[in-house]
Amino acid sequence: MTSSKGPTMTLQEQPDGYKHRFHAMVKPLGSLCNLNCTYCYYLSKQGLLEQPAAPRMSDALLEQHIRQYIEAQTGDEVVFSWQGGEPTLMGLDFFRSVVELQAQYKKPHQRIENDLQTNGTLLDVEWAAFLRQHNFLVGLSCDGPQRLHDHNRITKGGQPTHAKVMAAARLLRKHNVEFNALCVVNRENAKYPLDVYRFLTRELGVWRVQFISCVEPKVFHHTAPQHWDGASQPLVNTPQAEPGTADSVVTDWSVDPNDWGRFLCKVWDEWYKRDYGKVHVDLFETAVSQSLGRPAQRCITSEFCGKGLAIEHNGDVFSCDHYVYPEYRIGNIGETHWAKMAYSEKQKQFGFSKRNTLPKYCLECPHLHLCWGECPKNRLVRAPDGELGLNYLCPGMKQFYGHVQRDMPEIIRRVKTSRR
Repeated sequence: MTSSKGPTMTLQEQPDGYKHRFHAMVKPLGSLCNLNCTYCYYLSKQGLLEQPAAPRMSDALLEQHIRQYIEAQTGDEVVFSWQGGEPTLMGLDFFRSVVELQAQYKKPHQRIENDLQTNGTLLDVEWAAFLRQHNFLVGLSCDGPQRLHDHNRITKGGQPTHAKVMAAARLLRKHNVEFNALCVVNRENAKYPLDVYRFLTRELGVWRVQFISCVEPKVFHHTAPQHWDGASQPLVNTPQAEPGTADSVVTDWSVDPNDWGRFLCKVWDEWYKRDYGKVHVDLFETAVSQSLGRPAQRCITSEFCGKGLAIEHNGDVFSCDHYVYPEYRIGNIGETHWAKMAYSEKQKQFGFSKRNTLPKYCLECPHLHLCWGECPKNRLVRAPDGELGLNYLCPGMKQFYGHVQRDMPEIIRRVKTSRR
């Protein structure tokens, strides 16, 4: 393949940040998807960003992205994350080009990794063979047993998808494709924590689980995070700070903050009793890591953020996957090199603001160093003293972090003993 045109960067032009790693969620077809999940925050981007009816990353832009993304990093590992929408709609030929271009541009010392987040409904034998051959890590979206999964995860025609997800899991397992489960914990399935956890680990059969809290303000279709009307932000622990009321700040499908806490506590107890050391639950592993004084394993629980960006089908780069709004566009790879955007002052300020905008209520919390205010996109409510910027999930997170303190000393003892 011939080299694409676009910004280049010589060794002399590398910014200081070039010595560090960053990560990007790639949206090669924007928000285009074959499903119509009730809680999807990305489907609305088509109208917000004025995307064409069938957005698609061009071959030339794909090459620019891969070349610049590899140039911009000096770590031993460079991770490409393919998302959507539904990325498998791009077809296998697109991803064959991906691996060819990665091989062309990778540096001698680098290892290239790919992960693919998918609803699984379009996977077949050819896909499975490709994913296995090129060692793609697959994230399979599943919200638990059929009655809970199909409550929100439906096709454009309103048909259930659970059976297809299970078929995809069997296919991936048959072809020895590594995959994990991404579970969106919403208002419905949050009420059944053990049903969800046991299904994912014992019936879907995964040993790595990522739980994502479903939280969307009612104005998410058109209003960017931190651009909300402050007067509309309710006090924590009031009906307006919970889903299901007419004047709630969040959508009806958002998880209730207290249900989120109970969900995590119940799953933690099951995990610690039966699966500790066997099943990797992202929120639990990062809580353990941070309790040991190590860095957070997820951006939402780290002190700073800003190293998890997003790139759209047309090359536009945004500060974060959850901040794909015009206000958070930082450039386009056709005009500015990836490295210069990723480590720009604007992006640095975005990352530092996670800590710098915490309310006093958070700064005085005993769980601050495990939480750091969680994701800023969820800071939708007021603290008890009325200060703006408290995380909507705060009651649940305090419940969870308080609960795990009972077991954390023994876990820390085990970890330290295993090192000897």
